[in-house]
Formats: sequence, C-alpha cells, structure tokens
Amino acid sequence: TFKSDIYSIAILMWEISSGQPPFINYEHDYYLAMNIVNGIRPKIVLGTPLEYKNLMKRCWDTDPSKRPDIYTLVDKICEINLFYQSQSNVQLEENNSLEINNSNSLVNYAISTSKVHQFENFPEPRNATEGIILIVNLLSNILKNY
Repeated sequence: TFKSDIYSIAILMWEISSGQPPFINYEHDYYLAMNIVNGIRPKIVLGTPLEYKNLMKRCWDTDPSKRPDIYTLVDKICEINLFYQSQSNVQLEENNSLEINNSNSLVNYAISTSKVHQFENFPEPRNATEGIILIVNLLSNILKNY
C-alpha cells in the first residue's frame, strides 16, 4: 500500500541518518517482524535534526492513517532541504561536528547474512519508483548539509 511505502521511506531515513541497517543487533526473524508490527522502531541517532526526526516518526507511525501522503512528504523534505541549504557555512561546520559511534556496527554488519522468511499475507515486492529515488536523494542531501 502507499502507507506502507511511507513507512519504508521512514526506515530509509533512519538508515541514512545512522549509516547502518536498522535492527542490526537483532536476529532478523519472526519475533523481530512481530515486534515491528507491534510498534518497535529503531532508536533515533543522537544529533539527528529535529525536523528530520519528527518527519521520520510521522512516517513510521503505527497508525497508517497518521502517516503523511507522498505529496506532503516530498513538500516537507524539500522544505527541510532548502532550510539547510540556506544556512551559512559557519553553522554547517558546527552542525557537521556530529560523531556517530559505528565501532560495533561495522563488525556486526560484516558478519550478517541474508535469510529468507515465509510470512503469510505480505505484499509482493516491487521496484522503487523514481519518486522514491528522488526522496532518498533529497534525504541524503539534507543530512550532508546538516
């Protein structure tokens, strides 16, 4: 559904801000899938811009009706992007001092393997649209300019 696509964008937002896949320290199994269905979300990285964080939380809300539609999402991402592009270089340099601790994640990521899980009633996979690719590029640009 379109609302599940918005959730997926929130997860991509988290991956972009953290620099790692979500739930890297969890076994990717039925129990993780059920925890996600029951509302567990990745912990937001310290230093993530407030507007970005709030948008990400709206997009992964457990109630799909509270998630923004794609047009609202694109407008908000563009607004955040323009804000950070308009900041002076001094402010950007101060904001770019954010450090993310990836010491454990690289090791965990290197040894993780793909697994196939069979769940009933999951939608068929499909390719990303040009709109999704545009959104991911805008999100990357926001964090690069932050």
